[in-house]
Amino acid sequence: MAGHIKYLPPPPSPPLSFAPLSTEMALLSPFNNLLHLTTARDPPLSSFFYSLPVNLSLPSISSRLYCTPPLSFKTNSTSNVSQNQVKSEALEDDACELVSGVELLLGEGTNSFSAYLLKAVKNNNGMGVLLLTDVFGFEDSSTRDFAYRVSCSGYNVLVPDLFRGDPWSKDRPKEEFEIWRVTHSLDRVAMDITTSTKWMMDEFSAAGISEKLGIIGFCFGGGRLLETLARDENGYFSTAICFYGTRLDPSLAYNIKIPVFFVVGEKDTLCPVETLREMEKRINGSRVVAYSGRGHAFAHRPASPEEDEDAEDAFVIMRNWLHEGLVLKRN
Repeated sequence: MAGHIKYLPPPPSPPLSFAPLSTEMALLSPFNNLLHLTTARDPPLSSFFYSLPVNLSLPSISSRLYCTPPLSFKTNSTSNVSQNQVKSEALEDDACELVSGVELLLGEGTNSFSAYLLKAVKNNNGMGVLLLTDVFGFEDSSTRDFAYRVSCSGYNVLVPDLFRGDPWSKDRPKEEFEIWRVTHSLDRVAMDITTSTKWMMDEFSAAGISEKLGIIGFCFGGGRLLETLARDENGYFSTAICFYGTRLDPSLAYNIKIPVFFVVGEKDTLCPVETLREMEKRINGSRVVAYSGRGHAFAHRPASPEEDEDAEDAFVIMRNWLHEGLVLKRN
């Protein structure tokens, strides 16, 4: 097993954001049978379990736990990609009855870092997905909500803390961003991604499940995703999804051997569509889906009902891409 693994002490509250429910609220909920929320803390392992029949069309865990009625979304894409290129049909099973999670400490000594692993319990397909975050880090509620939804689709999702406890905060002055950014060496981030990858491979190889992983990256994590694939000499990954990656190096495309699904907003100034189109030509089997009128981060941080609709569409297409590129091609 790669690295030294320690389990963190129990967190003060479940890592995923939620609003506490009273008994009366649960009884009045339209989902009367679902709000069984517990925290299992059997030393030394700290786990959390969510017994929720989840409607995957809902955009956030917080809305589910507030017992709001399910939101409805249209799934016809506003992107400029034809439906025979990337399927956007929803999978038949949209219910996730149980997801478990564990907080981990990966690596050794001064090179250790936190991570969390979400696992689908009842519908687990045995496949692992590495999720690389944006600058707001692995504890951000939007990131954890997204990871939860991916896990609900049957996956084991590992989210490492790429910033070792020092993510960017929206409260900090924007003029400090570059100063903050350079404190997180890309070489050090790459090392932590490698450690996370090897940990997952060792875990799944030992279980005799699969020799391949999927990888998802947002913004900062999207740029690091391409770097990770370019140096993946061992062929650990079989498919990838890059959401509006930043600080991209287009030349890396020549070294990437697996298909990449690129998601971007046409108005995203941090991730030019033209750059992705060029990479699409160089990476065999890749696709670019550009959403009209959308800017940066719309797919995991939608700020309007219109963005919610496109975010849902992108999630469904991404889920099918993962299924076809990972589950159907398992060893």
